[in-house]
Amino acid sequence: MTGPQIYINFPGTAREALTFYAGVFGGELSLHTLEDFGRLDGPPGAIAHGVLDGVVVLAGSDAPEGGTSVRFEGLMLSLLGTAQPDILHGWFNKLADGGKVIDPLAPKPWGASDGQVIDRHGLHWLVGYEPEP
Repeated sequence: MTGPQIYINFPGTAREALTFYAGVFGGELSLHTLEDFGRLDGPPGAIAHGVLDGVVVLAGSDAPEGGTSVRFEGLMLSLLGTAQPDILHGWFNKLADGGKVIDPLAPKPWGASDGQVIDRHGLHWLVGYEPEP
């Protein structure tokens, strides 16, 4: 690992959320349930650990009963310059499906293109790129 990895405690929606992100970004998704790990501290099908490994890496699990699940304030996941513009536009549009566009992905007065979206699982994304020379 070359930097911090995002690990999200979902409110019982880890399977749905991580599958959604695999559909947005591609990559290899592996999901492990409490039952897989021999744990008895929650529903057997709850996700104890899941990882999306690809261009975008995310990991997460279902929050335990009484545990805190994902809530973001003042935090964005940045995808600035992480792919070609057409790929970034595709990601933005997929993240916006069922979510809320805060600022459309479009050229800005300073010359770059960027936008913000909060996806259906509550993650706030900043997506953008610099103009081609």
